[in-house]
Amino acid sequence: MSLHRVARFADVPEDRGLPVQIGDCKLVLLRVAGQLRAFQGECPHAGAPLADGALCHGRLICPWHKAAFRAEDGALCEPPALDSLKRYPLEMRGDEVWVDDQPIFDPHVPPADDARTFVIVGAGAAGTACAAALREKGFGGRVVMIDHEPEAGYDRTVLSKFVLAAEMQVSETPPLRDDDFYREQRIERLQDEVRSIDVDGKILHLREGQSLRYDAAVLATGAVPNSLELPGADLPQVFVLRSKVQAGQIMSAAKAEQRAVIIGDSFIALECASALRQHGLEVTVLARHQVPFAAQFGEAVGKAIRALHEKNGVKFIAEHQAREIVGEGKVEAVLLDNGLRVKADLVLAGIGVHPATEAFASLPREKDQSLRVDAGMRVAEGLWAIGDIATFPLNGQPQRIEHWRLAQQHARIAAANMLGADEHYLDVPFFWTWHFGKNYDHLGHAEHWDEVEFIGEPEQPPFLGLFGRNGVVVAAVACEKEREMAMLAERMKQPLEMEEAWELIRG
Repeated sequence: MSLHRVARFADVPEDRGLPVQIGDCKLVLLRVAGQLRAFQGECPHAGAPLADGALCHGRLICPWHKAAFRAEDGALCEPPALDSLKRYPLEMRGDEVWVDDQPIFDPHVPPADDARTFVIVGAGAAGTACAAALREKGFGGRVVMIDHEPEAGYDRTVLSKFVLAAEMQVSETPPLRDDDFYREQRIERLQDEVRSIDVDGKILHLREGQSLRYDAAVLATGAVPNSLELPGADLPQVFVLRSKVQAGQIMSAAKAEQRAVIIGDSFIALECASALRQHGLEVTVLARHQVPFAAQFGEAVGKAIRALHEKNGVKFIAEHQAREIVGEGKVEAVLLDNGLRVKADLVLAGIGVHPATEAFASLPREKDQSLRVDAGMRVAEGLWAIGDIATFPLNGQPQRIEHWRLAQQHARIAAANMLGADEHYLDVPFFWTWHFGKNYDHLGHAEHWDEVEFIGEPEQPPFLGLFGRNGVVVAAVACEKEREMAMLAERMKQPLEMEEAWELIRG
């Protein structure tokens, strides 16, 4: 053991971590019930500096994407991280803190001591998180992941934010897990698709003819982008964005100074507008709403985000809708319902998604084709559904929420319950969206509120807004208020009065 003096005890605050460094090794020191702990200093998800997060209710919350870790031992509590924190040996010498630069070894590979087979259908955010959680929680049986894409799951969130902006190559899209993980954890990957499911017999029938028996299975097939139902939508320069392949197709077609028309004003649509504009294209958005995101972020923030786009040269048309995409063998223009022609070299549709549940027609489905699950994400005996395809109870109401982190939370709940637990979703939905270098965080899932208060101005970040109903916080939105939102991510799990929330934020 090689210890290095890194701080004094009094240097370590009680409500956050203290960043320290030994050579190239970045660490964070935490004060936990009067004792100090040393952990890796960057979040294992995307490398956020954990000292910029919040320490709340015995958890360290990442400032960027709100992964949460148990402060006592660094154990993973909430995604999007898939790993616990590496812990480092620490020794007190008087009031001086000495830390080793080599982490405590923790193999996390359960022995192959279980005869059961667990199958995960889908290798995206939810499916990958479920596989990781099963091994983390000690399952030693067979784990099989089925997915139609040939490679392992990857971080799809970067496609609309960075790949289309040419800030990242398609080939640089980060995998959720590298190949070594699947090999070391004995997780089998099978490129195929489910054709049908026999719930009573616990059998999955695959498209290539194979049948696979399971003791427990998780359906995590995600969503499929809605296609344009317009004349000309089959032209080769008309795109949707969900996969690396589609991102590659868009980038092959998109050249600086070309004209892109984006149909729709969803989060993906406007992230793509931001990215393509940064890539040098002229961008026109055919929006469904005068104010984007007003239903989620409120009028003030929605107007501010639209103004940010317009400041950067994005044009909005909200009064008229697309009627036809015109061109001889290639896209030339989009014809609107008032007869106006908007010149275009490519068209991208961002008009929402629908659950990928066609193969599960034997299961009862909701009107939107999602699968209704109970509070533990269970569809039927031995069968769970998670992520974009799941309608689940939230605050007593059935909801389907298309959030990356929430899908991974579903995954961890399902994994625990597959192993005999009885866990339910008790968290606060969180997502983030990126526009022209600004990251907007959102907590909660509120359709109605009766008061809105801000610190700062949405047009000039940093700002933070709280949305209240009957005096209780139901949602929060912010830009450049990462530590405050990290703290709220934990505190909003229980009813939090508006007045108390502002005291926390300002205090």
